[in-house]
Amino acid sequence: MLAIGIVGLPNAGKSTLFNALVSGYQAEVASHPFTTIQPNVGIVEVPDERLELLAERLSLPKRVFTTIQFVDIAGLVKGAHQGEGLGNQFLAHIRECSVILHLIRFFDEGIPASGGVVDPESDLETVRTELLLKDLETISKVLADRKIRPQKRAILERISNLINQNRSLSTLKLNEEEEKELVDLNLFSLKPVLYVANVSESQLDQPLRPALPQIDLILSTKLEFELTQLAPEERKEYLASLGQEEPALAQVIKKAYQLLGLITFYTLLPDQIQAWSIKKGSSALKAAGQIHSDFEKGFMSASVINYQDLLRFSSFQEAKQAGLVKKEGRDYQVEDGDVLYFQFR
Repeated sequence: MLAIGIVGLPNAGKSTLFNALVSGYQAEVASHPFTTIQPNVGIVEVPDERLELLAERLSLPKRVFTTIQFVDIAGLVKGAHQGEGLGNQFLAHIRECSVILHLIRFFDEGIPASGGVVDPESDLETVRTELLLKDLETISKVLADRKIRPQKRAILERISNLINQNRSLSTLKLNEEEEKELVDLNLFSLKPVLYVANVSESQLDQPLRPALPQIDLILSTKLEFELTQLAPEERKEYLASLGQEEPALAQVIKKAYQLLGLITFYTLLPDQIQAWSIKKGSSALKAAGQIHSDFEKGFMSASVINYQDLLRFSSFQEAKQAGLVKKEGRDYQVEDGDVLYFQFR
């Protein structure tokens, strides 16, 4: 399962965000009590309006959402790459994640701030620097090995030069073979990052100060957690008073899902609809393998209809009789919102 690591300085609101996520969209929480070393791990459902619409239209009582794992990682401190504040353990937890969610503190409500003052720009740079320095340390160790393959050496030297010049790695275009060379290193610098500003409720309708261009989403973790404790109708009314249709948490989950380059497809049983996540551009064969290895091994064909077309009918069979269900082969590229029925040996 793909994992999102929540990182930031101490007292940035990471645990509050994590608790809000698992309270509002919880599918499972692993038994990792929060300490300064071990992370909290929670599996949360990805909000999916399309699944809800299909379930209602097709009269399917059981609904299984696709999920993402969130990991609440204890606060980083300056010098973490050298082991400060048990930094080596924290960095190891981040390395295992697919995406980094960097929570940056903007609120000032009496909770002591790391360094004694609320400074979002400094907080952002501290975490970014620690991750880059740890990557440089990792790369240096690998480059010191004389047996390293020439292709891998060339890629790592390019990355090292960009980091040392404080240039963005977004300019680094790697092909599939080059990416394979780096898989074992799991570099922080190459992981996608979702930047989230944590503000107080009173700051929600104010311009973000400082206006950091990296910020992808603004929310109040305290408010989001309080919303998860309300009954559905009360939550809806409170959100309406804020001019919102859904909690900001839903946007956190959706943006993280998009950042991973994932799309959703659906499968049907007589009483159930289930959502599955897969990398954009994946084939029908790979989609079959997501469900069960036997589906992939014995793949024959896939019957496909997009959810928008299926919503015009009361059943998959009715849509098939109308000629809107197409039979596709193993190389068919699955599209976001496809409903698939697999035939296999």
